[in-house]
Amino acid sequence: MTVLRFYGDRPPGVEGDILPGRLLVIEGTDGVGRSTQIALLKEWLEDRGYPVLTTGLTRSELAGRGIKRAKRGNTLDPLTLNLFYAADFWDRLERQIIPALRAGMVALADRYIFTLMARAAVRGVSRAWMDDLYGFALIPDRVLYLDTDVEHLVPRTLGSKGFDYWESGQDFLRGPDLFHNFVQYQTLLLAEFRRLALRYGFTPVDGRRSVAGVFAAVRAEVEAVLSGMADEAPRRSSPLDPGGLGVQGPQALRREQPAQHG
Repeated sequence: MTVLRFYGDRPPGVEGDILPGRLLVIEGTDGVGRSTQIALLKEWLEDRGYPVLTTGLTRSELAGRGIKRAKRGNTLDPLTLNLFYAADFWDRLERQIIPALRAGMVALADRYIFTLMARAAVRGVSRAWMDDLYGFALIPDRVLYLDTDVEHLVPRTLGSKGFDYWESGQDFLRGPDLFHNFVQYQTLLLAEFRRLALRYGFTPVDGRRSVAGVFAAVRAEVEAVLSGMADEAPRRSSPLDPGGLGVQGPQALRREQPAQHG
């Protein structure tokens, strides 16, 4: 079950104390392989009968497209950008994450408030201000942090999308060399992530390993979080059980339909 606890004050309009779903977060800098692990987890969970919601930064209807448009101009200051992101996060929390948990789903978040806090901190934004801004965030059941180093990030980034303006710190690092700005920015960002990992109790996973190796470690942690989920499923009407028939969760579905889950 997910206990409704928040990093600050409980936001208005959020009812209840316990939800039958699970909230799992994969954190880490760009290029570390978060999206790959989210995709693998989603397929693995659904193959075992778990209903899954995936969400991530800028995916809200309220603010997602606006953030993307605003960032194209490369002129947003850090405070304005984080207010945009806070609106995006709140909309997804209220409209996606909490309803999914209430329906007994597994919510997979590709980054959470921690990426936003790390990015802001290295740009000089007050950590106390960020704590207050994101105090409404629900505490996840587990935060898996894919740890890496700059030496592994550089070839991965060059082999995919190249050096991004924002992920190279071009908005506040004034050096003319994009490569050196990327290295400096990611060094600062990784140090901030490790500080947050200690403060918030992330579960570290070595992101320098192969995709299969990382997934094996991630899967083991997820299995531990999902333990007992079937027994906690609500016996009431829900979007997944419209007749209120007392769906027992994914394990019960597998017992009833063994041929569909290999």
